[in-house]
Amino acid sequence: MEDQLEGIILDWAGTTLDYGCYAPAVVFVEIFNRVGVPISMEEARTPMGAHKRVHIQRITEIPDVKERWSTVNGKYPTEDDVDKLFKDFVPLQLECLADYADLIPGTLEAVKRFRAMGLKIGSTTGYLPDMMNILKSQAVWRGYIPDSSVCAGDVPEGRPAPWMCYKNAENLRIYPMHKLVKVGDTVPDILEGKNAGMWTIGLAKTGNEMGLNLEEVSELEREAPEKYKIRLEMAYGRLRGAGANFVVDEIGNVPEVLVKINEMLRNPQNDYGLEEHFRMGS
Repeated sequence: MEDQLEGIILDWAGTTLDYGCYAPAVVFVEIFNRVGVPISMEEARTPMGAHKRVHIQRITEIPDVKERWSTVNGKYPTEDDVDKLFKDFVPLQLECLADYADLIPGTLEAVKRFRAMGLKIGSTTGYLPDMMNILKSQAVWRGYIPDSSVCAGDVPEGRPAPWMCYKNAENLRIYPMHKLVKVGDTVPDILEGKNAGMWTIGLAKTGNEMGLNLEEVSELEREAPEKYKIRLEMAYGRLRGAGANFVVDEIGNVPEVLVKINEMLRNPQNDYGLEEHFRMGS
């Protein structure tokens, strides 16, 4: 039997639903505001893709945030402070998740094409089990049901560690890992896939790296096309810099990349430049 892809592992927010990856970002901003240390949306997004407690800790380690915290509290943030912020984060995130659960346009069509290619579908996320229960129920109601869902709370360590990908591979009964491709919108998504020995595809337009919802993206493209182009190119650059094998705009562009990967797997003797980062769909 010829070598070909057998599965695809998709991220959630910014990849299949929650265009712009807003649900976690707005809550990170809120919990820091509540303790008198305002952070920007850009600062809130910087560690996106990690386990949510780790994400909070990394925000507190941003030099400007660390100094602001010290100014307000007379000391730098501690592990106890991170624990308190995380405790505040969880109920707020649970409360608003359903508000950001709309599927990204093209998701159902892409999933249908994945199925037609004979692929099993897994998923990973930095969300925790209670949060994922909400998202999965919302996704089912909208017609999206992956075969396997693994979250950061299900494994010893979240991204960029490969454990969620390995758990999906086990659930889906797929090996070796080069028969799987990881798709996501953040740098930790790409690192997770690379560390697991998988193909990786970054999504630049619909997720955290662009950091805009559908309406905002459309308005920027219409009103300020040069700014839109620069912002999108920066998103591409960050995902390429993380080592993504391919970077595309959105999930709807992924099926054509899978065809390319299968060509590479069928003809390993040909030089396809596997270290090159391809741009497609823009």
